[in-house]
Amino acid sequence: MATPFSFSFTGDDIENDDGHAAQPTTAAADPSQPPPPLSSSASTPAFAPASASTSASASAFPVQGKPLLPPIRHDIDQMLARLPSKIAYGLLSVTLGDDYPGSGPTAAATIQLPRRELWDVRVQLMAEEEDDDNNQDGNASVGLGEHDVKTGIYEGGFKSWESSVDLVKVLASEDIPHAVGRDPCVLIELGCGTGLPSLAMFQWALAKRGESSSPSTAERSPLVLTLADYNPSVLYLVTLPNFILTWALQQQGQLPLLEEAFSSDGELELTAEVVAAFKSSLDAHHITLSFLSGAWSPEFVDLLYQAPGGSAIPANARTLVLGAETIYSPFALESFVTTLLSILERERRERPGSGHAAALIGAKRLYFGVGGSLDDFVDRMRGLGATVDTLREETEGVRRGVVRCILD
Repeated sequence: MATPFSFSFTGDDIENDDGHAAQPTTAAADPSQPPPPLSSSASTPAFAPASASTSASASAFPVQGKPLLPPIRHDIDQMLARLPSKIAYGLLSVTLGDDYPGSGPTAAATIQLPRRELWDVRVQLMAEEEDDDNNQDGNASVGLGEHDVKTGIYEGGFKSWESSVDLVKVLASEDIPHAVGRDPCVLIELGCGTGLPSLAMFQWALAKRGESSSPSTAERSPLVLTLADYNPSVLYLVTLPNFILTWALQQQGQLPLLEEAFSSDGELELTAEVVAAFKSSLDAHHITLSFLSGAWSPEFVDLLYQAPGGSAIPANARTLVLGAETIYSPFALESFVTTLLSILERERRERPGSGHAAALIGAKRLYFGVGGSLDDFVDRMRGLGATVDTLREETEGVRRGVVRCILD
């Protein structure tokens, strides 16, 4: 059976600016009867039985007798088509470091990241369940329960975890805001969930690439953002909506249709014109969004490198892999380490001109009652030949850290 558990140290989501915590994390449907994919690769059957390489014994999500979700690529147009007519959101303010541009002697700079409200997700799911014609998920309703994770079924993607905020702060201090605005970049977030680190990079890229001094579209360096989560429902219910919200808030002053689309009570209307403007803006800023679901495996890594626009990525592109709270158990840690090393090795082999690809990983020092720890991850990576440096440590409250991993 699937094993539900909570990490004990926190029961609520990170609070929005209004001081209200998001609703408790949800539990997705049984993968033995998963929702059909929004799109699949030609080589990967839609939710086919797990192969030997994605067997329970080798995965981050072992559940006896249950197949794992295979890696699937999702088409953004089909994901957009599943969104409701409007989405509700809250704002999370993240205080950046003193060295970030905009910080001063009296106040540090902040970034505001939008997140779709979970009650709004509930409303959409209820509507889909009641509509037999559009209920493509079958009985795949998401149970909004008290557990942070249900192993092998739901891996925590609806919740914004503390280490994802730590990653945002580290990215701000590592010159990433300028890099995504001027350089060819490949950014991969594993276990993305609400996608806070990627949302920050997306916001910075839109701002920098929209400056009048930026080069023309034909000359601008590509930016490829790949968002990966075990659960497909997380990607279309929160990850993609959060990207649309980030774009709309950043572009609100430039597009009159967005001024009209926002309501005073924190909702954004997703009219056909708004969706079309979102897609056009991605093209104009030379930004590609890619969405993958399923268990980490060799097939997952292969699918990752079949990303749309992959052939157009320059050999000198800078690659950065992100992961927050992805090593909460020994099983998850081992699978994550194997997948991360495969990506770093492939980057070194296929894009040697870009320098070393790097990974920034945020996690708690110890996951009580579960068995994972940041120290175990560091030891495992170093034992396999990676160089690991500590970039940030949090000692107040639950101890956490952010480390950088590279292959020499």
